This record gives sequence, C-alpha cells and structure tokens, in this order.
Amino acid sequence: MTVVAPDAAVDRSAGAGAVQPRRRRLGWLGFTPFAVYTLVFLAVPTVLAVWSGLTDEKGTFTLANFGAYANPVILKAFGNSIVLSLATAVVSAVIGAVICVALLAVNPVGFTRVVADAAASVFAQFGGVMLAFAFVATIGTTGLLTLFLKQAFGFDINSLALDRTAGPLINQVSGMFFVYVYFSVPLMVIAFMPALVGLRPQWGEAVATLGGGRWSYWVHVGFPVLAPSFFGSMILVFAGAFSSYATASALTNTGVIIPIIMQQDLSSETLPGIAHVPGVLAIGMIVVMALVMWLYSLLQRRAARWQR
Repeated sequence: MTVVAPDAAVDRSAGAGAVQPRRRRLGWLGFTPFAVYTLVFLAVPTVLAVWSGLTDEKGTFTLANFGAYANPVILKAFGNSIVLSLATAVVSAVIGAVICVALLAVNPVGFTRVVADAAASVFAQFGGVMLAFAFVATIGTTGLLTLFLKQAFGFDINSLALDRTAGPLINQVSGMFFVYVYFSVPLMVIAFMPALVGLRPQWGEAVATLGGGRWSYWVHVGFPVLAPSFFGSMILVFAGAFSSYATASALTNTGVIIPIIMQQDLSSETLPGIAHVPGVLAIGMIVVMALVMWLYSLLQRRAARWQR
C-alpha cells in the first residue's frame, strides 16, 4: 500500500489550481479575433452612425436632424421596410415550420435530411445581385415565368403589383416580397429545426398515459413549448429582412425602403436644411433592431427553460 505525503497532495492541488487561470487566459486569447472583428465592423460603425445623426456639419450636438422624419418619402420608406419585413417574417415562419415538421419525420442522418440541411444553409446565404438577376430572369418584364403565364393563360404577373403605375412587379415592394421569402424560408428552417428536434418523446408518452391524444399533446405541450422558439425565429427572420440591402438595391434604384434611401443620401445631396440624414436614418434602424433583439432575447430565455 502506497502512502502519499500530505505535502505532495497540497502541491498537486496547487498545481491544478494554477492550470485553471492559464486555461482562462488561453480562452480569452481565442476569443480575441471575434472581439476585434465585432469592435471594428459593428461597434465602431454604430457609434459613428449615431454620432453623425446627432451632430451638425460643424460637429455640434443637435436634434434638428430628426426633422428628416417629417419627410413623407422617408416615412413611407420606413413603413415599407417594416411591412415588407413583417410580411416576409410571417409567411416564411409558417412555410419554414411546415418544412421542419416534414423533415422531422425523416431519418436525421439520411439522404433527404442531409440534402435539406445543406440546401437551407446555402439558400439562406444566396442573396445580392445573383438572386436579383435570377428573379428578374424569372418574373421580370420579359422573364421566363412572366412570358409563359401570359402566353399560356393570358395572365400578366405584373397585375399583382400594388401600384401598377410604378413599373414592373419585381421593382416594387410587393415584388421584393417574393425575393425576400426565397432566402428567409431557409433561415427559418435553420433557426427553428433545433427546437423541433428538442421535443422529448417522454412528453408524448406522458400525455398518452394520461389519456390524451395527439391533439391534446400539441395543444398542451407541443405548441406551448415551441411557441418561444417559433416567434424567436420569426423575429430573427424579420431582422434579416429589415436590414437586407444588396438584393433590393439590385432590383430597384428608387427609395422604396430605408436602406436604399440611406445609400442615395450617402451618394447625393441630403434633405435641404438637414445634415447627416443617413446617420439619422441609421439611428431609426438601430432603435428598431434593438427592440427586435430585445424581444428575441426574451423569447430565447423562455425557450431555454425547456431545453435544459
């Protein structure tokens, strides 16, 4: 039988304790690239945008710049951005949830599930000029689907535009809706699928033991458990659509939504008598996004209770 000296035990514990701070320091070192990236490309631009919106041309603090929101064009663009993002979020959430339920029934490591997960990851990032060109070629004025529907059924897809005097459907907010849904549905699938996978079979068995059926399970267990994750994912889709710029910019050059108006103000004259209009509009978008992220964090904390 080997006897360990007390001093050796103390030294060993002291050595183990000394390793922990070193590991923490290494952990923070690994976090440094992400922290620098966040600081340079998120924190600094946000501070500069806010500062630009709260100062005049001489750098003096002022609230007069907020007079830009009295302009009907800017108010309409803000309304269009919010309505477009909300409609995209609701429709994408419903379609994405249906797809997730369908995927839940297949083998999680099978061919169908693997292909669906890969496609969702790719299509969720497929935006910008390429996506805009694809939709122009499909439902544009001389698009493939536009010409087919007109020749085969006599139906003009541009009749779906809310404002027929503003040009083709694809150049309006109502046409952008289809483009936004295209890349928002895969994002909803990516965000909501883990919540569905997290449903435990024991909960269904418990409901069946108590005499409940499938409807009782979804009403009293499934829907309440999934609701925070569902609405949280929908808010995430709203945020992605609200901040999207590249695709809309490739589709139209008119100020129908706020990001395009900001780009136009950056490259041309601002409103008469009002300085730093893009900064003021950025503050408005930051407020909307902050509110959205706050709601998302609340729903995520509620959803985390069922994932422990």
